[in-house]
Amino acid sequence: MFRRSFQRFCAGEEKRVGTRTVFLGSHPTSETETYIEPKFCDNRIVSSKYTLWNFLPKNLFEQFRRIANFYFLIIFLVQVTVDTPTSPVTSGLPLFFVITVTAIKQGYEDWLRHRADNEVNKSTVYVIENTKRVEKESEKIKVGDIVEVKADETFPCDLILLSSCMSDGICYVTTASLDGESNCKTHYAVRDTTIECSIESIHTLRATIECEQPQPDLYKFVGRINIYNNSLEAVARSLGPENLLLKGATLKNTKKIYGVAVYTGMETKMALNYQGKSQKRSAVEKSINAFLIVYLLILLTKATVCTALKHLWQSNPQNDEPWYNEKTQKERDTWKVLKIFTDFLSFMVLFNFIIPVSMYVTVEMQKFLGSFFISWDKDFYDEEINEGALVNTSDLNEELGQVDYVFTDKTGTLTENSMEFIECSIDGHKYKGITQETDGLSETDGPLTYFDKADKNREELFLRALCLCHTVEIKTNDAVDAATKSADLTYVCSSPDEIALVKGAQKYGFTFLGLQNGQMRLENQRKEIEEYELLHTLNFDAVRRRMSVIVKTPTGDILLFCKGADSAVFPRVQKDEIASTKVHVDQNAVDGYRTLCIAFKEITPDEYERIDRQLIEAKMALQDREEKMGRVFDDIETNMNLIGATAVEDKLQDQAAETIEALHAAGLKVWVLTGDKMETAKSTCYACRLFQTSTELLELTTRTIEESERKEDRLHALLSEYRKKLLHEFPKSSRSLKKAWTEHQEYGLIIDGSTLSLILNSAQDTSCNNYKSIFLQICMKCTAVLCCRMAPLQKAQIVRMVKNLKGSPITLSIGDGANDVSMILESHVGIGIKGKEGRQAARNSDYSVPKFKHLKKLLLAHGHLYYMRIAHLVQYFFYKNLCFILPQFLYQFFCGFSQQPLYDAAYLTMYNICFTSLPILAYSLLEQHINIDSLTSDPRLYMKISGNAMLQLGPFLYWTFLAAFEGTVFFFGTYFLFQTSSLEENAKVFGNWTFGTIVFTVLVFTVTLKLALDTHYWTWINHFVIWGSLAFYVFFSFFWGGIIWPFLKQQRMYFVFAHMLSSVSTWLAIVLLIFISLFPEILLIVLRNVNHKSARVHHLIPSSA
Repeated sequence: MFRRSFQRFCAGEEKRVGTRTVFLGSHPTSETETYIEPKFCDNRIVSSKYTLWNFLPKNLFEQFRRIANFYFLIIFLVQVTVDTPTSPVTSGLPLFFVITVTAIKQGYEDWLRHRADNEVNKSTVYVIENTKRVEKESEKIKVGDIVEVKADETFPCDLILLSSCMSDGICYVTTASLDGESNCKTHYAVRDTTIECSIESIHTLRATIECEQPQPDLYKFVGRINIYNNSLEAVARSLGPENLLLKGATLKNTKKIYGVAVYTGMETKMALNYQGKSQKRSAVEKSINAFLIVYLLILLTKATVCTALKHLWQSNPQNDEPWYNEKTQKERDTWKVLKIFTDFLSFMVLFNFIIPVSMYVTVEMQKFLGSFFISWDKDFYDEEINEGALVNTSDLNEELGQVDYVFTDKTGTLTENSMEFIECSIDGHKYKGITQETDGLSETDGPLTYFDKADKNREELFLRALCLCHTVEIKTNDAVDAATKSADLTYVCSSPDEIALVKGAQKYGFTFLGLQNGQMRLENQRKEIEEYELLHTLNFDAVRRRMSVIVKTPTGDILLFCKGADSAVFPRVQKDEIASTKVHVDQNAVDGYRTLCIAFKEITPDEYERIDRQLIEAKMALQDREEKMGRVFDDIETNMNLIGATAVEDKLQDQAAETIEALHAAGLKVWVLTGDKMETAKSTCYACRLFQTSTELLELTTRTIEESERKEDRLHALLSEYRKKLLHEFPKSSRSLKKAWTEHQEYGLIIDGSTLSLILNSAQDTSCNNYKSIFLQICMKCTAVLCCRMAPLQKAQIVRMVKNLKGSPITLSIGDGANDVSMILESHVGIGIKGKEGRQAARNSDYSVPKFKHLKKLLLAHGHLYYMRIAHLVQYFFYKNLCFILPQFLYQFFCGFSQQPLYDAAYLTMYNICFTSLPILAYSLLEQHINIDSLTSDPRLYMKISGNAMLQLGPFLYWTFLAAFEGTVFFFGTYFLFQTSSLEENAKVFGNWTFGTIVFTVLVFTVTLKLALDTHYWTWINHFVIWGSLAFYVFFSFFWGGIIWPFLKQQRMYFVFAHMLSSVSTWLAIVLLIFISLFPEILLIVLRNVNHKSARVHHLIPSSA
């Protein structure tokens, strides 16, 4: 009973597995049928995290999950509950500042999200109810409502297209806000509902839609519509992504459409795509956590030592209870263990500032503000697309300076993805150039004047195949109805290859004129219009690597035309037809051209009936539709006849070769992962200088493995042979490997998808479990790797495999297409190219740039500087806090471990949030220790910071010992100054607050001037914050000590600072102590400059012969 009630209560929370049934217009299919309205979520979009009521508790909970914030909260509570030497304000105020600033930032961002949500949710839409057009707010749309959308309006939810103002039931849509693609896409209504384009007919339509539960893939949809006529006999039609209009897309070039809502609100594909993106963490964040643990141990050690020494000191009764400070009876009766514990907590509070709470806020601000420099960089601006670089996440800026491996796609990333039809082969006869109309394809005006020609009918069959076997659309205002308009046609398609092939056919006299009412129209060489009925399209997918169409000719014959990769087509055609075409395919691949093979077969009427039935059955399936359709496609695309092949050129991107050379020089390993065939990819790799002429190539491909009957044995032999060769050539030390590339023979590896599968599958076999480890050893020793014939999943597998190598190398993936998304998400840093295959890669990436060449500056300049800046910021924060707290620790040895604070509470509070915060923030945003031109022109500089070099143990110990030295100088320098009985002319003696103020003054000036010494790139901002911070400290000290503050119980700082500066000895001591503290740093700078000058002179003077 309880379970049924619970299920009824949670009816709206459907499982994502299974299907949902939608009733059109929320009407039952018949008058007699009982109708229970199903419960779905409403159409409200909620992208905000907080509400007015839960903001405070939820935000505080999220912030106190951060270990540093939680630690300071505990310290604050200890100060409140235990009698501690410092006021709760000293830790409470900085914590309050950090929490408040973060809460304001997050609250403002959420308010913007609320405002954007309201704009969407309150927008006006029109719904058809009771044969009337009813105006509603978008958030009130329910699943099953019939919605009217007009031209240039955005779809308010995910709709199934029912009808359009166009006679053939099509509409044009742009999805730029979803995937960045600005070209118009065509969507279709099922033919049974296309005539229902009036409010009355739409309202009387009785139908149900069965579809899958909401899922985020923009390009997949499985469903069917059951249409009921007067006799209540349901007519079922399949629904796919071509029938689904997505929320956020815009209606174009279509006056009006009607659609039924199937997914609303947070279940729309757009909403699901903004949820659940995995969070990536940089290596610097891990270093910060490690440093925090070290400093926490230092804090615990200090507190433990002081607690132990205090009780050792108090073991002497004269020290424990002097005559002037006798204990009360309550203090004498206190349990000793409790006293030790409270003393330990008090020392923890006294030294707690060694943990820099404000560092997290500074790091977040540095990352957020620093990311704008990438967006503002004019060198990343591309005039062709009128866009620059885009930062999707600012959390990984410094990771750009730590990359070890670069995984890049080929087509559209290294190449332009701007295809040009070069030549073709028909029945083994090669054709190149633009032909004369008088003699078909036999004579050319191209560079080659004559080739043996194929039969005229075969030539025309080949060109018809190019005109019919594609998914190209015509972009025109009106339908093309005459041959005279053919010159003005604009072809639109998601694949540039298909446009190149259609244009190639146009060069040879066959022009595709578009698709109208299911008829594909083309103009032949004789200027005659031919119409073919499009029966079925067998869409391209990455697994089959081919696509087909089934058409009916004007004479009634049924033909299947197929095009695809040679590896996907050759096994499905007659064996005796392959050899003559394969020669041209292989040669074109060597020349670097993209090749496709064209085949066809005739289908008898009986055979077509069976095929049609199988296709409809597969399309109607709601479960495993793609697998079922794939099996039917495989069954159809058999026993074909090969007609010929095409060669399309994809030009190399501008400066792609120079970029790869620079990445190699910077010590990065570049891997090309592509779906292209080996010869084409290999040619491109030579052109872009991934492989040099001197590079020795090691092949692990189907060709090299199939030489043996047992593939596993041959694979093992090759792996062992290559490993032996490489281990003999290169030293074992991984740190010297990068330098060894330029001193030894360079090796490159080529592997294809089938061999990789063999290696990965064999790795799970206990008898061959060393295949994978041997393969990885080979890869690590190669300067470049080419992986061809790769499926998208295999690309991600390779990235994951390298990520898990010993040492956890930092990986970067760059690509432009949907097939690159998996490897972009898998790698530490994902870069999307704003290419011609849509914006899926750019949308799922951490950073997106217009061209591959921009990767050079992004890594070598921006990445280098980001890492150097944030590494310096982290080290500096720990350094200045150790300088701050060490004198406080030393002071306890001179005050009987009484927990007497050295600094005033105001100084404790403002040290991190006012006196020393802005200079390091400005430094971490603006510093250029090496100018950008030098960083891009000398890629070897990138190697100096690789491996998280600036946050390793060596630099950490240097900063720690420097802080310990300077903290010791601050304290004992001032201590020796106070050995003089009087520091004032009137013989007055300075007190302990003056002592602490002198130490604090030397501290503030030293750590700020240390940053000034480290600054190489000065701007007016640096000058303002560095000298301004020092001036503010002096002004504040005069102000704080110059007024009697009524809210303070003790006016212990009254006129302390002014009196302190009235002593000449104090002035001299402060200047001298600052100089002594900075002397090691100054000495290092001088020695470094001398070494640089001598090295430069030695480089300029030519060595004697």
